[in-house]
Amino acid sequence: MTSSGQPGAAGPAPAVALSGITKRFPGVVANSDVELVVAQGEVHALCGENGAGKSTLMKILYGMQQPDEGTIEINGERVDFRSPSDAIAAGIGMVHQHFMLADNLTVLENVVLGAEKLHGIGAKARKRIAELAGQTGLHVDLSLPVEQLGVADRQRVEILKVLYRGARIVILDEPTAVLVPQEVDELFETLRGMQRQGFTFLFISHKLDEVRAIADTVTVIRRGTTVGKADPRAISSRQLAEMMVGSELPSPETRESTVTDRVVLRVSDLALRDESGDRIVLDDVDLVVRSGEILGIAGVEGNGQVELVETLMGIRKANKGRVELGDRDVTDAGTLARRAAGIGYVPEDRTRHGLLLGEPLWSNRILGYQTRPPVARGPWLDLDGARRDTERIVEQFDVRTPNIDVVVGALSGGNQQKLVVGRELSGDPVLLIASHPTRGVDVGAQAGIWDHIKRARANGLAVLLISADLDELIGLSDTIKVMLRGRLVADADPHTVTPEELGAAMTGASTDAGAGPAAESDSADAGSTDKTRHDDGPTSGEDDEDRER
Repeated sequence: MTSSGQPGAAGPAPAVALSGITKRFPGVVANSDVELVVAQGEVHALCGENGAGKSTLMKILYGMQQPDEGTIEINGERVDFRSPSDAIAAGIGMVHQHFMLADNLTVLENVVLGAEKLHGIGAKARKRIAELAGQTGLHVDLSLPVEQLGVADRQRVEILKVLYRGARIVILDEPTAVLVPQEVDELFETLRGMQRQGFTFLFISHKLDEVRAIADTVTVIRRGTTVGKADPRAISSRQLAEMMVGSELPSPETRESTVTDRVVLRVSDLALRDESGDRIVLDDVDLVVRSGEILGIAGVEGNGQVELVETLMGIRKANKGRVELGDRDVTDAGTLARRAAGIGYVPEDRTRHGLLLGEPLWSNRILGYQTRPPVARGPWLDLDGARRDTERIVEQFDVRTPNIDVVVGALSGGNQQKLVVGRELSGDPVLLIASHPTRGVDVGAQAGIWDHIKRARANGLAVLLISADLDELIGLSDTIKVMLRGRLVADADPHTVTPEELGAAMTGASTDAGAGPAAESDSADAGSTDKTRHDDGPTSGEDDEDRER
């Protein structure tokens, strides 16, 4: 890192000042003359749709990429970052939307990796991490491998890494995507407390109400350039959305019931222990999903949602229970057989479990469908068929790409997600298991995904929806069940429940969820609200949203 220049003469210099930042990729201008000024000790939100240029701008600030034009000043000093280590040395940390963690290493090893000179790798490091853990809400055994952690704990490990390296300017990319309202409040309280200690935050989020709740200033970028700044206290979410994408905020709400009497998925007495066999992670789970119904699962990350989805997909083998798809018992069927039987799957982390980032779009169309038309013909892959159907998905689901030979990793996060949803809704599935289907996508892409799910539901698709976005969960679902410590502990009526009530039920503060008696009368589902609590209750790489718009 090199530095030059002088601090501002009047008042404290800005913590961050980006001026005239321009970054070009072949065929794409990701950033064009971007201006961004972040005051000392403020929470400064950066908003824009997927592909607007946010990720490229933050990668430039973090030293992951170098601008073609423009200047960067940190605390009034001109800097020239050539690598993230230069940015870290200048007191900048970044918590990526898709985590940069080594799954096979422990929490402790991930935090100290590359920073061994600070506090070693032993007792001194453990002590420092323990001091920081309270600030981040990280409550996990430091000896656990990261691959055993849920998404929320992975995020906390990332925050620990940043603070451990001494960051005073922290970039947070979609930090609330996995949190319930109460946890968001706790995070915001932590951020405000750190503000008072002089920390500065760059906050990237698509949740505009949260932006307005936490940010002191908002900068909006569209199509790679700055379009304005706003006082979040003087602008509505609708106005902010219009600045971002030129349209009103979408709504997930749908009130026309399409639920039929035909049972598509029946889960009975499903139980699962962890790999050690010492802890119950699914405890006698019963549920029914019918044709034309969206059944939502609400729960704080780490309460069994991941294990439920993976068990239903055949990735994990249940210790007890039965899974039926229509009139077929698939309890002992493998993942490919379950998919061939008509299950579509949108995984919670598209980059780890849904896509091959280094492969083209048409190749990703084949994943999970390699034994079925239109991407297979008998025992052989039909590459022409795969290409034709990928073209259809690109058009029908508005996947913005120059062509289907582009590698998926070059697409924005929203376009990656639309490709996954398009693939999984192809082939006429009878059941869609959708885990956080709009996590990390902008309001425009979010609305498109909602519309496709609603249309498929109206045509008879059964949907099991897991989401940390409670507005999405309430708006889309016909029925909501609350999961706590591996059990379904309450039902909620999406017509009457509020996010706050649902959040309280998710954390165990209430088992009511504003719902009253369970709506499900089927014997396979009855009584799930009466079960008592049980005390024993998974590829990194940030969205390259700016390369393809």
